[in-house]
Amino acid sequence: MANLSPILFNDITLRDGEQAAGVNFFPEEKLKIAEQLVKMNLPIIEAGFPIASDSDFKGVNLIASELGTKDGPIICAMARADKKDIQCAWEAVSPAAKPRIQVVLATSDLHMKHKLKKTRPEILELAYKMVEYAKQLTDDVEFAAEDSTRSDPQFLHDVFTACIEAGAKTLEIPDTVGYSTPDEYASIVKGILENVPGARDVVIATHCHNDLGLATANTLAGIMAGARQVETTINGIGERVGNASFEEVVMALKTRQTYYGFQIDINTAEIMNTSRMVSELANMIVAPNKAIVGRNAFLHESGIHQHGMICNSQTYQIIEPETIGLKQYSLILGKLSGSHALKSKIEELGFKLKEDSFEAVYQEYKDLAGKKKFIVEDDIVNLVNKISSLPV
Repeated sequence: MANLSPILFNDITLRDGEQAAGVNFFPEEKLKIAEQLVKMNLPIIEAGFPIASDSDFKGVNLIASELGTKDGPIICAMARADKKDIQCAWEAVSPAAKPRIQVVLATSDLHMKHKLKKTRPEILELAYKMVEYAKQLTDDVEFAAEDSTRSDPQFLHDVFTACIEAGAKTLEIPDTVGYSTPDEYASIVKGILENVPGARDVVIATHCHNDLGLATANTLAGIMAGARQVETTINGIGERVGNASFEEVVMALKTRQTYYGFQIDINTAEIMNTSRMVSELANMIVAPNKAIVGRNAFLHESGIHQHGMICNSQTYQIIEPETIGLKQYSLILGKLSGSHALKSKIEELGFKLKEDSFEAVYQEYKDLAGKKKFIVEDDIVNLVNKISSLPV
């Protein structure tokens, strides 16, 4: 498959990620995370929601001032479809050489009726006017139709058409409550490209939440359907159960490049450093079984798998750990581990055993592993020393 146009990653950890319960990034912490995002060559950083608080305004402004250089990323600030919000966003992000304002307005009947108390014609007019107003401040305006996936498709097309006419360069399709499925989300993207005049001349962006565990799948489906910008967060943090995970999306595109067909210009070697930093500053532990960055992602305990890994790591590992900034995979000893892994660990610890001695250690090991939750190196050393000290 020939390479298609590049995928633009918009990291929204500092805005939507910060909406995760209990997360509060101080301005200096936002800058620290943003510096790490720059190391990964992220082209767009959504730095925050300036009108939300003085702290958020300062964080966005600090990032725009320090990292928003001519050769740096686009720095984006979010605003509701309100002139006061948009003006505040502009004041915060204006020091950046490449400033962007994202205007957000719900388009589903549910949100319009119960939250906004507005009719479709009122929403259509408001979307146009607020994008037009933001366009007067910066040439780079993104419009996000909140709750897109539960919106009437025709009305969504009408709103996006109006926003393109008003000057929006990016159209975002938020699956705000993680309701959509991959086929459905892809259909929404295709519908916009086919039915919205000018849609092929702007960038279509995905924005998927993970309430049904489909955020990454929906994002990838959106890309295959024609979206060229993805909005993701580090470790998948965000409102409720989170957003599409940056590391999952980027490594899917990179690992399965021949399938997806896109060139990804991301420095993936900084993924683990970034994941750990965000985990620490957000005070959110990464689940051990989390794809790509979870503790277990490069650990192997099953004897069958360990034997394969010793022979050739590609037998059970589709990503080289160095690709994301880890030194190597690890073989973890447990009750499911086999003789190959135990022998490898014994040699790693500097011991050389004859075959009969090793068999004796192995039998003792299997008995111990059935009684303990975790086997540590000291356990192996003690077993080797015990067998070695027995009379011949």
